[in-house]
Amino acid sequence: MLRSAGQRHVTVGDEDVRVAALRTAVSRLRRQLALLPVDFPDRAAAEEELADLAAMTAHGVPEMPRLHRSLLLIVGAIGSVSALSKGLTEVRHAVELFGDPPRR
Repeated sequence: MLRSAGQRHVTVGDEDVRVAALRTAVSRLRRQLALLPVDFPDRAAAEEELADLAAMTAHGVPEMPRLHRSLLLIVGAIGSVSALSKGLTEVRHAVELFGDPPRR
């Protein structure tokens, strides 16, 4: 299967492996956030955006602008929480599998 940029991506059965990687990374970060005993001002925003990302992965390949917007919101909400840095990095790498954000 070819992407518009000419890059190949792999599917396993009917599922795009990029979507599977994103779903896995989002699930891990959601679990890490749920187990974090510390409360912080943007926790609810992060939880909501992660839930939205999880829902997007359930419906095929997410739209690029929406993925990048979600990533920015999540980074803004939890980027300073060091306990979540590994999970956040995994989500960022999974989003990067879909390509660069569109240039304006």
